[in-house]
Amino acid sequence: MVSDKEYKMYINGKWVNNGNTFEDYNPATGAVWANIPDGDKKVAINAIDAAVSAQAKWATMPHTERAGILLKVADILEKRNADFVSVLVDESGSWIGKAMFEAGYVPNIFRAAAASVYQMTGEILPSNHGKVNMLVRKPLGVVSVISPWNFPLLLSARGLSFALAVGNTVVLKPSEETPVSGGLLIAELFEEAGAPDGVFNVVTCSLKNVEKVGSELISNPHIKGISFTGSSEIGRQVASKAGYLLKKATLELGGKNSLIILKDADMELALNAVNFGVFLHQGQICMSVEKIIIDEAIADEFTKRFIEKIKTFKVGEPSGKSNVIGPIINKKQLNKINELITEAVQKGAKLLIGGKYESAFYNPTILTDIKPNMRIYYEETFGPVASIFMVKNIDEAVAIANDSKYGLSAGIITGDEKKGMEIAERLQTGMVHINDSSVYDEPHIPFGGIKNSGRASVEAFTELQWLTLERGGQHYPPPFIIAH
Repeated sequence: MVSDKEYKMYINGKWVNNGNTFEDYNPATGAVWANIPDGDKKVAINAIDAAVSAQAKWATMPHTERAGILLKVADILEKRNADFVSVLVDESGSWIGKAMFEAGYVPNIFRAAAASVYQMTGEILPSNHGKVNMLVRKPLGVVSVISPWNFPLLLSARGLSFALAVGNTVVLKPSEETPVSGGLLIAELFEEAGAPDGVFNVVTCSLKNVEKVGSELISNPHIKGISFTGSSEIGRQVASKAGYLLKKATLELGGKNSLIILKDADMELALNAVNFGVFLHQGQICMSVEKIIIDEAIADEFTKRFIEKIKTFKVGEPSGKSNVIGPIINKKQLNKINELITEAVQKGAKLLIGGKYESAFYNPTILTDIKPNMRIYYEETFGPVASIFMVKNIDEAVAIANDSKYGLSAGIITGDEKKGMEIAERLQTGMVHINDSSVYDEPHIPFGGIKNSGRASVEAFTELQWLTLERGGQHYPPPFIIAH
């Protein structure tokens, strides 16, 4: 892909531009990477109208044909893997290893979605009057998908693929930070796969127009469901507005995730899980490990070896395979990370390594002696930062892990699986991974959390309809019956 390419939006099967553009930057270099159409409310309405026009026909299309298009999308993506890897590196600042994983993983999301068309099952319920009582699942109609910048391809795909599979049409608004990898390249896949016009639409916009476009994608009366992935702060606003309008909202929000390491843990496994869980994509993952909670009996050895490993991590241009730590997505996020660390150190936290940055690159950072009066104790950092908490027992570990407004993911490292399961039942998170990092995902598993972390599921893209078939058992009161 050429960096100076002029992109267009994809609406009703056509590539369109409303005449306005905004600049898309490479976060590693700070240079303008592409010019992107700056959509507005009118463009959003046009995309929604196109989705409305296409929805009935798409929903009544044989499920095998809908699945077939999603399978074609997966195949085309695999053939164009190198294109997507290149764009993920340049546009989102993804370390090339992370970009290769993301581009390689997403075809399986589309294949899992294709398989879900066979899971549109209902129920037959008993009747007091001899009726056949049926509950059937029907698509909502038009679903808007609002996706983030950190895993733009993966999280856009997860938001839109299952919605499409069950008969909805979609309007996608990718992040203004990653409009190509999170939206416009995906539209190229659907165009090549032969998706009917209007089934899948992409609206891009700048930060200046996000509020207007986003509001339309929630409040427009033709939008029946919203899939949002992003911060808990914005997610709360989306959920509030959707709830007021009695619309379904599927939310995947933030996290302040813990990795609990017991004294019987395999040390190598624990170190590997932490290295991966804290520093993959510079910690810019909702599932990233932010609290390392470790039994004090092994804390000294763990910390020493952990710091030794971190010192080997190279920081720099993400296209270099040896550069494990790439850029933070933008200056605002970089400043937030630094503010959290600075405030913690001023209030008594101990900086074990890191705490510095150069240009867009923040050095891997580990803190200890974190207390609840520090913002970093409860706020998501979304950077290459973690805090070590040394504990005396399991009860203390669980208390620290649960002391959070978030409830997304957690990991437990232990040599005793039974003990791991018992601890997992006590954790207030939507996902728990025993003897693994908190960063884990599979395409076919409903993803999400509790508390302020939200939850996602396929059921969110359908609604139940009660159907009855009268077979002569229903009797009306005598005054309403026509006498024979």
